[in-house]
Amino acid sequence: MIQATGVILAGGKSIRMGTDKAFLKVGRQNMIEHIAGELKKVFSEVLISGGDPETGRRLGLRVIADLIEGNVPLCGVHAALHAALHEKILAVACDMPFITAKLACFMIRQVEGYDVAVPSHGIYVQPLFAAYNRSCLPVIEKSLSEARYKVSGLYSLLRTNYVNMESLCPDIDIETVFYNVNTPVDLHKAREMADKNGERRES
Repeated sequence: MIQATGVILAGGKSIRMGTDKAFLKVGRQNMIEHIAGELKKVFSEVLISGGDPETGRRLGLRVIADLIEGNVPLCGVHAALHAALHEKILAVACDMPFITAKLACFMIRQVEGYDVAVPSHGIYVQPLFAAYNRSCLPVIEKSLSEARYKVSGLYSLLRTNYVNMESLCPDIDIETVFYNVNTPVDLHKAREMADKNGERRES
């Protein structure tokens, strides 16, 4: 086990989905159950940041509330860095049904010597599958106090390791592993992707 904390960001309202998307099934499991299972393979501690305490009871995980109001992912990262037992966390959105323990393990190792390690591919970054060091906190707290909530907006102010996924992880399907589900259309596509990859979807 890696002495770091896996964090599932579950504080969103799922407005575009119309229901709590974390417990929608893609493949054999609810999305959040899959993510929790993969993170538990890697990290000595796994937390849920935001969301209903019932979610924590169902998964057997501690749920932490935002310390600063805002209802945005950055507030969840902030609260997790305060609550985690370890200096380093991997923050994962609750709507990413194809993440793996192997990739989680790879990403948390990339933050060594940095404040942040974030996957990059082309012009895009994945701030909601990124590793954060507790050294980020002063910059995050300043940003939140100024109502600047965009996670990626912090990276120019921090020691950021932009992890080039094409060159460092050429064997992964980037379009699949970082796919996230926000709408019913996204959910339908994710289920098709799971079926194509041999996952049996249950109703």
